Amino acid sequence: MITNSETRSEAVTLMRIALPLSAAYLAEFAMFVTTKMVVGKLGYYELAAVGIAGNLSFEVLVILMGLLSIVGVLCAQAEGAGDKKQAGLAVRQGIFVSLLLGTPSMILIWHLDIILEWTDQDPRVLQLVVPYLHGLSACVLPMLFFAVFRNFVSALARPQAVMVITTVAVLVNYFLTLWLVHGGWGIPPLGLFGAGLATSIVSWLMFLALLWHVYQTTALRGYGIFAERWKLDTTICKEIMVLGLPVAGLVFLEAGMFSAASILSGIISAETLAAYEIVMSWAGIPFVIALGIAEATMVRVAHGAGRNRLDTARQSGILGMLIGVLILVVMMIIPLGFAAYIIDIFISPSDPGFTVVSLLSIEFLTIAAIFQVFDGLQAIAARALRGVKDSVAPLWIAGFGYWILGIGGGSWLAFWMDFGGAGLWWGLAMGLTATGLLLAYRFHQLSKRLISGCAI
Repeated sequence: MITNSETRSEAVTLMRIALPLSAAYLAEFAMFVTTKMVVGKLGYYELAAVGIAGNLSFEVLVILMGLLSIVGVLCAQAEGAGDKKQAGLAVRQGIFVSLLLGTPSMILIWHLDIILEWTDQDPRVLQLVVPYLHGLSACVLPMLFFAVFRNFVSALARPQAVMVITTVAVLVNYFLTLWLVHGGWGIPPLGLFGAGLATSIVSWLMFLALLWHVYQTTALRGYGIFAERWKLDTTICKEIMVLGLPVAGLVFLEAGMFSAASILSGIISAETLAAYEIVMSWAGIPFVIALGIAEATMVRVAHGAGRNRLDTARQSGILGMLIGVLILVVMMIIPLGFAAYIIDIFISPSDPGFTVVSLLSIEFLTIAAIFQVFDGLQAIAARALRGVKDSVAPLWIAGFGYWILGIGGGSWLAFWMDFGGAGLWWGLAMGLTATGLLLAYRFHQLSKRLISGCAI
């Protein structure tokens, strides 16, 4: 029987992990937003180009990071079981998996413009995405390496360094992007190539800073990350891949939904795509806050499972979902009350497309205020399930919610019912609402069955 004091203690522990992680994810997202702020002042075509190319590139990375999140689960369960060496082994194998998957992903991102050509985008947007992608492709490996070490320190409830590193990185990225895009101090203007290159440089600096922190921290040396031989362990790599592939599939369905919505927005018009990018710049903020809570929830659920305390694992999952939903409901005030301020950050009133883009953005932000709550819920519930190594059923739930309701319903509203871009956003809202509720119900039922000793 879990007491009230234990519930309060678990809530405090969960938030102690979640707050630095949310701040770190917010900072990482702010890097992308500040890039759009810099290039958006060049014109809405540049904003649309960096938005759609950046979205697709980061969706590739998010899918791979979803797979690598299993490293955090393995580390948390090893920590719960008191096996430090096993946690260190999981980190080393995570780096090997990152190399295996990251190298071809760099090539894919370099050539993403070919895929965009198949989607009937505006020719000027297609021309602008090429240099940005070429500068951005070098960020893949450092971002994956950083994700592995972030999963490690988060599993040990020590994410503060991640928050500090990513917060500093936002400022570095902003000023570096300004410099490389516009030139100065002996550097010619590099335009959108400079914007992508700035992100790649900052990504390497972030990884090296976290690597140095882990190496220098005495409390982390007992895990043997650097003391043990860096030898491939096919058993652990296989476990990461077997457990991670369904997770990557779920993330692919979610990321693909937003990528498809971005592409469909571009098919409607360049103005609709620019408005979509502006609204996604807001929608990402509540999502990454929820993502920090989600990762903390996954760690605490996995920690409870590693200790064979499935009652506390269930408690951690439910607490994480409740806290996340409450925070996101409060944050609905911002898109509903401050839409004009959000729009002014990204597009100048003197831009010829300002009026059309602004009206579309206000309409989309109203819908986004509703969908952000369930977007956060599905992220937390999915990671709570990941903490007990349940990854296949969520994949089916996501396929139904994201694509049948989300993209299928949104496309029907947008093109057949002539709702335009708003139809796409209502489809996203329907898909995320259904997915969030179904995943939360799955965790509720599964955790009860696990406690009673039944099979999944």
